[in-house]
Amino acid sequence: MMDQRISFEFENKVWLYNAENGSWHFITLPESLGKEIKEIFGHTSKGWGSIPVNVSVGESQWKTSIFPDKKENSYVLPLKASVRKAENISDGNTIHVSITIKF
Repeated sequence: MMDQRISFEFENKVWLYNAENGSWHFITLPESLGKEIKEIFGHTSKGWGSIPVNVSVGESQWKTSIFPDKKENSYVLPLKASVRKAENISDGNTIHVSITIKF
């Protein structure tokens, strides 16, 4: 059986979450996109409701997961420090993101 993939693209602002042991940068998927992904893939979610994704931002590509965000009724995508550095991304920047989900 061949893996099937669905890709989604969106833009939003990067935001910073300060935790006791560090700061994490995230981008929230638009609510309509979050609802669509939950409808299609919610039943396949892993720990903490996460869904594995392949991500592309600028020239950078990596594997991670998106996590449900009840406050925004969507998902959040963590942005790795190495990607932020390579793509010159900081808190408040609006960025274009492509995510691909295998099923």
